[in-house]
Amino acid sequence: MSTIKNIHAHRILDSRGNPTIEVTITTASHSGTASVPSGASTGIHEALELRDHTKSFHGLDVQKAIHNIHHKIKPKLIGKNCTQQAHIDQIMLNLDNTPNKSSLGANAILAVSLACARAAANSQHIPLYRYLHQLFQKETNMLKALELPHPFMNIINGGKHAGTKLAMQEFMIVPTGKTFHDSLRMGSEIYHTLKEIIKPKYGPQAINVGDEGGFAPPLTNAQQALDLLTLAIKKSGYQKQVSIAIDCAASEFYNPKNQKYHLHKIMSSQQLTQYYLDLIKKYPIISIEDPFHQEDFHNFANLNKLAKHIQIVGDDLTVTNLERIHQATEYNSCSCLLLKLNQIGTLTEALHSAAAAYNADWQVMVSHRSGETEDTFIADLAVALGCGMIKAGAPCRSERTAKYNRLLQIEEELTTSKKQMIKQKN
Repeated sequence: MSTIKNIHAHRILDSRGNPTIEVTITTASHSGTASVPSGASTGIHEALELRDHTKSFHGLDVQKAIHNIHHKIKPKLIGKNCTQQAHIDQIMLNLDNTPNKSSLGANAILAVSLACARAAANSQHIPLYRYLHQLFQKETNMLKALELPHPFMNIINGGKHAGTKLAMQEFMIVPTGKTFHDSLRMGSEIYHTLKEIIKPKYGPQAINVGDEGGFAPPLTNAQQALDLLTLAIKKSGYQKQVSIAIDCAASEFYNPKNQKYHLHKIMSSQQLTQYYLDLIKKYPIISIEDPFHQEDFHNFANLNKLAKHIQIVGDDLTVTNLERIHQATEYNSCSCLLLKLNQIGTLTEALHSAAAAYNADWQVMVSHRSGETEDTFIADLAVALGCGMIKAGAPCRSERTAKYNRLLQIEEELTTSKKQMIKQKN
């Protein structure tokens, strides 16, 4: 009943209005559908997102990738068992046979990989998060408890996510309620409080939102953004329950010519390190992502050593890639892996990357991309990995709230299941 009968791919639009791919895999009795996102600030070591580079959609069309799914991938997978995820993914990797999936396209491969997992979960009549939980244990021999994640909400956008002079890319609040429902409520309340702070201070145009749903007021430095966040948290009454996280995306403001970082002022690596340490002292920051450019394992490691009480997150540095993760482990560059499925291109590889991070005593944070779809796969994945953290954007825009709403559903299911187990024992 789990044998793949058909694979169909078609073009859809992501949250930026650019084309991406949605795939449906059909078995004799069930089907599974998945779509893939696209990043704005992408690391140079990420798997290749195949685009047409023709006039259609200003060069961003995905007909080549769709053709590869229908004419290269599909013939190899018809008749295969969709529950054999590692085998399915390996067939596509062998077929592509490039280091960065540039032949078939990581977007083509990932769409099929995720749709396969959904079809498998449906064929077994279990929720996706339970299937992924079992798959993670099967593939890595690692058992993690199912856990609802704390949301890392990007509510002030900068960098490539906004059109302002604010160089750093994301300023996030991290509500830690007793339940996910509590965390989501606190995050939403702070978001709307922030809106009421920004509007009179910067004007109505400043409450327009960026790619990830956060506000993009005309700020020029990180302190201004952090002052706004701390004020919104305080006015909401959640100082003890809400922390702050930053995604610097430092590769975007690093100048390789002079080897300096161009923020509100030009800084050396040493000056930038001290700048981060000063921010950590002043604000309730618990996490800094990509504080230096994507090849700078040394300065990542130095900050990781100097700021042991917060987590240093690798994104562009590690790109969900086992080789890069092992390199960062050797340098002790990070204490947390940002896991993005489309950085690596298959579900199986992503699961092994998560396991490598755990084995290095790192944390794992599952993440969306700035160009998202309404697909909620990462919500189930975060619960399945038991990682306790998810980046899904602000509590605004349907492609972001879809993930949060899915987590509310999962929380309700797990709560009901727990109550039933207690009732049966009694």
